[in-house]
Amino acid sequence: KQTFPTLKVTKEDEILWRLLPESKQTHVNAECSPDYFLHWREANLHVFEDWCGSTIAKLRKNLHYPLYPHSRITVKKLAVSPSWTNYGLRMFGYIHPFTDGEFLFAVACDDNCEFWLSQDENPDNLKLSAYVGKVCVCWGMSGVMLKTVSLSFSLRLQQQKRYYFELIHKQNDHGTDHVEVAWRLKQASTKFILIDSRSISLYTNESSLKMNYVSHIPQTVASHVVLSRDAALSTPHEADMLKEDPRDTFYQISLLDRSHLWGVLPECAYKPSYIIKGFPLLRYQGLQFVRLLYVYPNDYTRLTHMENDNKCFYQERPYYLKRYGFSMYMKLDQSENKNVGFRHRGTEITLRLSPSHCSATLLPSKHSSPKKIFTSGIFSKIFVSKRKQKLSKYEEEDNTVDDWALYGDSESEYDLLNRVGFDREVNWAQTFQVKPLDFQTLRSDWIDLACNVSGNLLISQSEAEAVVQTFMEKLNKKYPSRFTLQRIVNVEKRPDVARGSRYLLELDLLEWSSRRIRLAHYIYVLYNPDQSRGRAINKQSNHPQLLLCSPHNFQWNPRATVHFIVPVKNQARWVQQFIVDMEELYRATGDSNFNIIITDYDSTDMDIEKALKNSHLPSYQYLRLKGNFQRSAGLQAGIDIITDEHSIVFLCDLHIHFPLGFIDSVRRHCVEGRMAFAPIVMRLNCGATPQEPDGYWEVNGFGLLGIYKSDLDSIGGMNTKDFTVRWGGEDWELLDRILQTGMEVERLYLRNFFHYYHSRRGMWNRRIVPDT
Repeated sequence: KQTFPTLKVTKEDEILWRLLPESKQTHVNAECSPDYFLHWREANLHVFEDWCGSTIAKLRKNLHYPLYPHSRITVKKLAVSPSWTNYGLRMFGYIHPFTDGEFLFAVACDDNCEFWLSQDENPDNLKLSAYVGKVCVCWGMSGVMLKTVSLSFSLRLQQQKRYYFELIHKQNDHGTDHVEVAWRLKQASTKFILIDSRSISLYTNESSLKMNYVSHIPQTVASHVVLSRDAALSTPHEADMLKEDPRDTFYQISLLDRSHLWGVLPECAYKPSYIIKGFPLLRYQGLQFVRLLYVYPNDYTRLTHMENDNKCFYQERPYYLKRYGFSMYMKLDQSENKNVGFRHRGTEITLRLSPSHCSATLLPSKHSSPKKIFTSGIFSKIFVSKRKQKLSKYEEEDNTVDDWALYGDSESEYDLLNRVGFDREVNWAQTFQVKPLDFQTLRSDWIDLACNVSGNLLISQSEAEAVVQTFMEKLNKKYPSRFTLQRIVNVEKRPDVARGSRYLLELDLLEWSSRRIRLAHYIYVLYNPDQSRGRAINKQSNHPQLLLCSPHNFQWNPRATVHFIVPVKNQARWVQQFIVDMEELYRATGDSNFNIIITDYDSTDMDIEKALKNSHLPSYQYLRLKGNFQRSAGLQAGIDIITDEHSIVFLCDLHIHFPLGFIDSVRRHCVEGRMAFAPIVMRLNCGATPQEPDGYWEVNGFGLLGIYKSDLDSIGGMNTKDFTVRWGGEDWELLDRILQTGMEVERLYLRNFFHYYHSRRGMWNRRIVPDT
């Protein structure tokens, strides 16, 4: 039995109550009347903003659907048009028939909508009654009940019963947004009318509930189950990063205690030439001194599926790539007419158009042939000079002659041939040669802020295997026959052409031929004067003996506690999701050596402290702050309550999807007194998910940073003086101070590390302006 709190009843409500049929007054609990009529006139409406796409199947992939909408409101009619874009709606409640009989329902909308109706008041008995759009992109005109409208089968309803319904709608960024449901009796001469407040009631009253309280929200087949028609058309996403990689699960294997590695390699001083300790920096100049890592094997962080939007990986001018593609790397084989190559295409066409050439190929005619059509000079002028004029602005930048631009196909050329009655012959058998070119070798470890799809730099296989094999020889020399290399899982390289290169080796070993064990260890390969400076290690048969050593005071601590600090304000659905994600990391890894610190700027949409108490997190701290949201001050407040100076602080964001091995990755790339870690996160596009990762790498952001508490304190912590209610730039300013102390900042594209899409609408200190 549904009960509601006592609310103020207007005189209009009392009049409407008296006008109800006696049968309907009997159906409604006398204890609720006439207050109940207030809720009779409305239905629940949940709004999911900032989500692109045209189908409800896309809406069901939303991280927050169906439990955590942006807003929970009510509506008085099953016909809404908010005049907005990229959103989804879920409307639910009860329908009260005005009489007994067979009803027909009609639904209309822009894009995609579904109307579900139960055979009674139980949400478990929902069935899809009508829909528009199916799984295609459709467009419907509001108020036109024709082919853009879907009709249901006739349904027998009773006046004394109420029927649970759901109306789901997905709107993209085109067209006039609207969705409406109408009904009529299955009788002649009856017309469809919109279902309004006289025939609907709330499923539940949510007005006093916090946004993280969701136990009352119905979870039905309409909101959760992927329909068979959606599944049939779904295809695997083309992102290379979705391929299985042993790095993703390597954290599950027991780690070799580092005491076993003492004495395997001689210790050496570690003083890279690129350290800028004491070097004066202008504000934000530190970005120029950060370099990318090299990895082996390929971790597929290059976003090949996004290169239609950004082809910067190929280091070619966008104009030429867009116009000519990769034809500039193709050398056409010489045709049978050896005098006619690619550079003589204009001459060949001219010959075909000359009278002597034409007369030899045309059938005899009583009409005399024209003596001249075009001279080669005129043709050349028309064919070449116009193209030179069009390209003149580009030739100012590059004085080299582009044959492809001069002799490419064009509409003017086609029109010229057409005018004289000729079509160009297509040489379907034309072959070509291509010179092997590895674009990876052309890349630099400098950060290119304009290239956000390239991924990690790659180490050559010969170099990685040579380093690993030399290390295994040293290991087996100390422990004969104890360890066997099963697989090279990951190698990371930080080059220093002046003194040597630092490597992180992650190896899958077999101990005593029975037990799998994980090795994750930093080594240093000293610069060998027998090698050319800056030259990569060649194949083992050609390179001189590698000089391996253990860098002094440069090893990571696998037992360091990691503190995730997140400042928040009125972001209930994201805070709840963050807690759930952290619980999943704990459940999957069993790693309890991390702590969550949430600094809350007086949020009113949820009780964060209570949510933390009810969670299954191994450790958390909650700090309530007053005033407007300040990111720097919120982070510093979290830093100040950490008592262990030898633990790692991870300055975090709220809208992050973490790979399961993330905590272990933060520990491996933070070395106290030596190195901080700034992983590169992939920003998902609107409507994208970790399972369908369309987006780009955030190459210029350093806001997600891991660093030891002692190191952060030594540089003064966050700059709360210059960065108060505004944020943006505080990460680069912090980077400057880290580098000036002589520390390194490790920069790595991290697999399956995503930032969820969101707009800034209504966030932090932004206010919604009422629509006047």
